[in-house]
Amino acid sequence: MCGIAGIISRRHQDAIGPMTEVLAHRGPDGHGSYRDERVALGHRRLSIIDLECGDQPISDETGTLQLIANGEIYNFPQLRAQLEAAGHRFKTHADIEVILHLYQDHGRDCVRHLRGMFAFALWDAAAGTLLLAKDHMGQKPLFFVVQGEELLFASEIKSLLASGRIDTQPDLDALWHYMSLRFIPDRYTLFEGIEKLPAASTLLFRDGRVSIESYWSPSYRDKLTGSESEIAEELEELLLQTVKMHMLSDVPVGAFLSGGIDSSLVAAMMAKSSGAGFPTFSIGVKEQGFNELPFARMVSERYGLEAHERVVEADLIHLMPSMIYHLDEPSDPFGVGIYLVSEVASEQVKVVLTGDGGDENFAGYDRFAGQRLVDAYCLLPEWVRRQVMSRLVKLVPESFGYKSLAQKVAWVNAMSFHDHGGRYAHAMSFLRFTPEAKEGLFTGKARERITDGDSVGKILRYFDSTNVDELVDRMLYTDLMTRMPDHLLSIVDRMAMAHSLETRPPLIDYKVVEFAASIPSSMKLQGRDLKHILKVVASRYLPRELIYRQKQGFGFPLGIWMRTELRDFMRRLFAQSRFVQHGLFEAAAMQRLLEEHVSGKANHDYRLWMLINLEFWYRLYFENETVDSLRDLTDELMAPQRREPLRI
Repeated sequence: MCGIAGIISRRHQDAIGPMTEVLAHRGPDGHGSYRDERVALGHRRLSIIDLECGDQPISDETGTLQLIANGEIYNFPQLRAQLEAAGHRFKTHADIEVILHLYQDHGRDCVRHLRGMFAFALWDAAAGTLLLAKDHMGQKPLFFVVQGEELLFASEIKSLLASGRIDTQPDLDALWHYMSLRFIPDRYTLFEGIEKLPAASTLLFRDGRVSIESYWSPSYRDKLTGSESEIAEELEELLLQTVKMHMLSDVPVGAFLSGGIDSSLVAAMMAKSSGAGFPTFSIGVKEQGFNELPFARMVSERYGLEAHERVVEADLIHLMPSMIYHLDEPSDPFGVGIYLVSEVASEQVKVVLTGDGGDENFAGYDRFAGQRLVDAYCLLPEWVRRQVMSRLVKLVPESFGYKSLAQKVAWVNAMSFHDHGGRYAHAMSFLRFTPEAKEGLFTGKARERITDGDSVGKILRYFDSTNVDELVDRMLYTDLMTRMPDHLLSIVDRMAMAHSLETRPPLIDYKVVEFAASIPSSMKLQGRDLKHILKVVASRYLPRELIYRQKQGFGFPLGIWMRTELRDFMRRLFAQSRFVQHGLFEAAAMQRLLEEHVSGKANHDYRLWMLINLEFWYRLYFENETVDSLRDLTDELMAPQRREPLRI
């Protein structure tokens, strides 16, 4: 894993130095660059394959092609053998060199032959073109800016900003969608003028013109016809092969081990593939009401793995500035666990395999089964749900805990007034900001500046796709095309790379995605049994009590903290809100959310978390604050306030 940056311009090429340097955390082992009269390329290296000769940029035999890449190509041994048999000659043993030779044979379609996680830039001096590409699921980040006949690109937004060539401000369309969806969709970023290259896409830049094409999308229409046991056998064989491919490395490889099904199965298959022990990394947090470490220990002891366990103290408010800096956008509670376990793992290894993707491929979230519960609830007449049940729901006391009963019953009732796609889209905003809530939060002047305000449409675009038939598959496909690349994978990449750690998720390999899409949905969600077919495979490797225990997310009592030790902090922060000062948010709306939460009238924990993060994000990127100065601000706002003596 590495960091890449580049400038296509006959001017300002000196900016490549600071652009590359700011990515040092992504590649602390070395750096390289290339310049000619039209392009400047920069690379930061985290050495994993071909430690001696794998420096970048890598050129072809004539020097006409120059390549910089981030990620790993897992099928490169097979590709290299095929290319050498066809007459190609290699200069290194680096996995990414196959991209150069594939490009010589296939041009832009070279990406269709790659199996891995990657973001790369390939300069073709003879054609005067730059090719940017991103892997099938969008595991590796890539951002770009087009300014006239110039193009700048980088692995992280902070690298683009370091060029000194970009004058930007918050993108209100992106902000509008983020407040509802929890992620930033499409090509948007929170910075006006800066775009992200979507998953499974290539960008060709020539003479100031940009062409973006998608090269892959899974289809859910052609279903396997075998028995459950036959399909489970095929799935097991594919997963074993994929896990083994993901272990390809010239440095030691470890694994995240949370105690859940997905990471436990990956670790178990790693043990079967390697026949030897390797390090695993698990964390517990003092604030969690449920400790998963004993379940992680079951797996490490069964397979003789080198377990590294640590109970950490999650100081979320002081971690927030660093997380925002590495994300270049507001942080998410999900990212805290990744950030902390990556810090532990980076002390021992450079590469870990993870269990990401199991829920999205095999229907592992409660909301998949929850849709059926809502269907049953809809047997009640609508007038009963609106006039009677809506009042009763409000009487359920709020515990302010993770997945509280009050939230669950309110969700079921609210979702009953929507159908299928609309229901799924509105479910995403239920704990964040609904369209109505955004109307109250954004000022009238800010709303007038929004040109793309249909957040629901960002979800329906995939939910209503013609390549999916069944309801469960529609939800899975939507998640894989939206939440997976724009939320989960981006957070995992940035939180791990903050500690110079490469993460590899075998369960989101595109071959696994395609196979999972072909499994009948009844084998993924069987009644209320989530991830049924994956559990069948897992039962051959893991203890039953681990597989069939209640799903436990990695969470914190945010709602309770916000009513106690964070209460005054939020009041003081919101009193000096930059979003209010600049006319974007209504002060009264922010104040109402806070006071309703503190009084116990409603649980606004996720909404308040987003607002806190946005305040820090704005100061970090538009007021030249630093991570350290924001921590100092946090201490100042958290400190007990002295009361001035009364003067008569």
